[in-house]
Amino acid sequence: MTDHVNHPAHYASHPSGIECITITEHMGFNLGNALKYIWRCDLKQDAIEDLRKAAWYIDREISRRTRT
Repeated sequence: MTDHVNHPAHYASHPSGIECITITEHMGFNLGNALKYIWRCDLKQDAIEDLRKAAWYIDREISRRTRT
C-alpha cells in the first residue's frame, strides 16, 4: 500500500534513492523549497511548472538577502 502522506511515490523516486527531505531539512525555507522542486521536477507531470516554482523561491531568497 502506498502512503500518500508520508512517502508519496514521487518523494522516493529520485535515481539516487534519497528522499529530498534528507537534504532540505538542513537548509532554510526558500532554498529548501527551491531544491525540492528541482529535485522532483522530472518525477512529476510538469517539469517546467516545478522549475518555475523553484525559480520563484530562489528569487524570494535573493530578495531577502539583498534587502538593505
